[in-house]
Amino acid sequence: MLDWTTCPAVERHPEKVSGAWVFRKTRVPVSALFSNLEGGATIDEFLEWFPGVSREQVNMVLEHASRSLGDPVPA
Repeated sequence: MLDWTTCPAVERHPEKVSGAWVFRKTRVPVSALFSNLEGGATIDEFLEWFPGVSREQVNMVLEHASRSLGDPVPA
């Protein structure tokens, strides 16, 4: 499990989406990004389907996950 507490693009509140990590100021779970990408969606498609989420937030989440897993972050 990734530690999302240090990623500024996300937040978690017990009363919001059952306490799941969501993109800040939205109700879109972070898990939705990974589920959609694993299902073959592109980032552009995800952003189209979830208009409250910004490209900057997606990039921050992907970079955080990459760093947390010890993978090099692309430049």
